[in-house]
Formats: sequence, C-alpha cells, structure tokens
Amino acid sequence: MTEEITKIKDVQANQPFARLEVEVISKGEPRSFQNARGGGSLCKLAVKDDSGEISLTLWNDQVNQFNEGDTLIIENGWCSEYQGEKQISSGRNGIITKQ
Repeated sequence: MTEEITKIKDVQANQPFARLEVEVISKGEPRSFQNARGGGSLCKLAVKDDSGEISLTLWNDQVNQFNEGDTLIIENGWCSEYQGEKQISSGRNGIITKQ
C-alpha cells in the first residue's frame, strides 16, 4: 500500500505530514549552529512540487547527502514556521531519501 503523497500547498505549520515528494531547486551554504543541546550544521534547500515551493532544512549528516536537481522523498516529516514562512524538515522521527 502506498501512502498518500502530501502536496506542498497542503502542509500546515506546526503539523506533521506523512509523505512529500519534492525536487531540489537550490541549495544554500551550510552553516554551523550552537544551542542548549549542543551544536552541528544545517543547510537550507529550496524545494518544489507541482503545487508550490518551500524551504527544506537539512541537519548534520543530511547536509552533504542531497544537492540541486535531486528528487527527494520526505517521510514522517514536520512543517514549522520561521519568521512567517513555512519550512519543512525530517523532524525528530522522519527520514529523507533520494529517489
């Protein structure tokens, strides 16, 4: 059984989503961060599907796994909001794979 694919236009801030298929249209420069739980690296990607575009945040090991032009599947992901813009990530329990 194939899980229903969510569209970018349908993701809601501060809500999980089951499955999203997107194409990477650009990749920002990776940067380091420090917070109360430690540190690491992150990178922002601009991704799209046939319903729109959104920012995808990659964390730590994910940063070097994906590049412009890749088609990605994000399962059990999370949509957050930062400075009024929705953005997605794999969240705590999700996974991102290259198709």
